[in-house]
Amino acid sequence: MAAAAAKLFSISSLLSPRFRAFAAPRAAAAVCGVATTSAAERKRKKKATVVKEKRRTRSDREFELDEVQRFGDNTAGHIPVMLGEVVDVFDYASKTASLRSFVDCTVGAAGHSSAIIQAHPELKYYIGMDVDPLALEKARARIDSLVCSDSCSPTDLKTYSVLRNFRHIKSVLNEVDENLLDSGVDGMLMDLGMSSMQVDNPERGFSILHNGPLDMRMDPQASLKAVDILNTWPDAEVGKILRDYGQESNWYSLQNKIVKARSRGGLHYTKELVDLIRNSTSWSRGGRQGWIKTATRVFQALRIAVNDELKTLEDSLHACFDCLAPGGRLAVISFHSLEDRMVKQAFLHIIGGSDGDADTESEATYTKDPKKIRTDIAQKEAWIKQMIHGCKGTILTKRPITPSEEEEKLNCRSRSAKLRVIQKH
Repeated sequence: MAAAAAKLFSISSLLSPRFRAFAAPRAAAAVCGVATTSAAERKRKKKATVVKEKRRTRSDREFELDEVQRFGDNTAGHIPVMLGEVVDVFDYASKTASLRSFVDCTVGAAGHSSAIIQAHPELKYYIGMDVDPLALEKARARIDSLVCSDSCSPTDLKTYSVLRNFRHIKSVLNEVDENLLDSGVDGMLMDLGMSSMQVDNPERGFSILHNGPLDMRMDPQASLKAVDILNTWPDAEVGKILRDYGQESNWYSLQNKIVKARSRGGLHYTKELVDLIRNSTSWSRGGRQGWIKTATRVFQALRIAVNDELKTLEDSLHACFDCLAPGGRLAVISFHSLEDRMVKQAFLHIIGGSDGDADTESEATYTKDPKKIRTDIAQKEAWIKQMIHGCKGTILTKRPITPSEEEEKLNCRSRSAKLRVIQKH
């Protein structure tokens, strides 16, 4: 060991000063027989850990299992994500004003909507929207049953169930009540995740665990399906979808194998696509978990492309904010980084009219008055940790709120959820 160290010292003397500075500590470590971590490396790791923690605000709200089970859909196995946190977001109205109108842009199984309706007996207008007719039918029945049977629910509440994408929010409000569009809505919710009813139905084609047709349409009336993209779209477009929407590093290899599969009849069922992915993923990339993660990213990419999710979300965020009443709030729950980044940048753009090219610069631009922010935080609700002020509104979640540890343990599908909230001036 000493001879090896001496040889290393002699070699390092012939090299550049920079390399000698790099080699000498390692030679000393070889003599001592232990691995030495430089102070700079330890500092870098510590800084990375701090940055990671800063970017995450885990909910400290107590997870109430009874409430979740009460408002969840036991027949379909659907659990509303961050239910208590969503209720808290709109609970401000009971302290400062009335929550007279509420829109659930993605009503699903109506878990969040049921909790909001029961928590606000002053509610006058409720509108539930969805593009899935089966989900909307179930939500309508549940809301009607709640309003008719629950003594805590509003007695003069007008409820509307609308089979429409939330990108059409302005036209929907105009059809419901012209005055509602003029005065604005007090509360709006967008839950961008898929319900368990959709994921667990093999015929919808969303799951990597159940074999079914490669459909992936959120709106069954839409024309484009995943099978069309995989079997007919140009090679470059398929690769672009995997790279940009799935953030898949192995996109080029998968693109080529998907295109080659066309000569053998193409891909028509989810199992065929999963098998292709499994055979394309080496065990050195994480074994079984490796191909499962890759398949999840590929399915996510195809779903986003089929439903044009990101463009729809971008347009809808601005439209929903326009429809808010002064003091009204828009809450958005996203489930992957592409959605969350778009929500974050859109909120920054909305409150101050910036192009939102750089997130850190945008935040620095809007956080201009630390004294004012400290005063506002002292008066804010308990769930709000840090805010960003702008001329048109206030972002109440500088960092997104994520589920509590207890919720993640009981509902694994909630672990990627992020909640962001904006309030209109």
